[in-house]
Amino acid sequence: MNKKFSLSEKELESFRKNGYAGPFDLYERDEIIAKYKSIRSSLFDREFAAYDLDNKSVISGYDRHLDINELSDHVMRREIADKLEGILGPEIICWRSEMFPKYPGDEGTDWHQADTFAHASGKPQVVWPMNEDFGGAVTVWTAFTDVTEENGCLRFIPGTHEEMFYDESKEMQYTPEEVNKLEKDGIKRGFFGYDYRNLQKDESFVPDESRAVSIEMKAGQFVIFWSTLMHSSLPNITTNQTRLGFTSRYVPASVKIYPDVDAIEEYGSVISLDKFGVVVVAGDNQSKHNRVVTKNLRGVPFSAHKEVETKEPELTEA
Repeated sequence: MNKKFSLSEKELESFRKNGYAGPFDLYERDEIIAKYKSIRSSLFDREFAAYDLDNKSVISGYDRHLDINELSDHVMRREIADKLEGILGPEIICWRSEMFPKYPGDEGTDWHQADTFAHASGKPQVVWPMNEDFGGAVTVWTAFTDVTEENGCLRFIPGTHEEMFYDESKEMQYTPEEVNKLEKDGIKRGFFGYDYRNLQKDESFVPDESRAVSIEMKAGQFVIFWSTLMHSSLPNITTNQTRLGFTSRYVPASVKIYPDVDAIEEYGSVISLDKFGVVVVAGDNQSKHNRVVTKNLRGVPFSAHKEVETKEPELTEA
């Protein structure tokens, strides 16, 4: 059943073929700038954060929708949820969010795919029911700042979402000293202290960058893509622009999240899942295998299908 912000049939067809859709408008520029300022200050306050980490940890930006009110609202946006229902069905949970800042001079992120999300932890974090055609998750990547090729926009290779070129059960060694030092094909790019090439099924495999598309976005826009789509980002070659993206990741409620584990070890940190829970974004969550949270860690309820209130533009004389 179509909803107010559903993907059109043409958009759904394109998504199924290419593995991504968008960008779509969500916030007005003034609104996202104000939110960015508030969220940025909140990121340094970890009193209610789900994980006992300092802000120097690579994974300190995980799941801040569980404690920062503006992000709690964001992952529930109706403009997002309606589009996801056309892809994932009527029962949807948000299982993870991540902040992705890219500061001036930062390296790009290497080409990669995520199916079970075991690439860093060594254990599957997302397990779909048996006989499902797809794994992975649907990622919603929202630009909190303008995103350009110069400051490190996303890149996709369309149509690569139905075949995994990497084996996430292989082992990668965490080498933080290599951050901002790896160069591949003349471009500075790594994977947050890992070398993602170690997971290649075929050691001679080279992603076909001639087919890649750059996803430039205005602040306040978002793009949707399968995590199994081959994706990367360019380095930030500017001297004065920080690029900030926020991802929220969604799966059907039937998918098991972090099965049989009570902590995650990756990127040099160990985090307990004692405060973790998935958030129901659509439906009533008939599946009982995941811990569900209905309030964030500040005690504020997650409001289903929150919608932007838009205003008609004011007319001014020329």
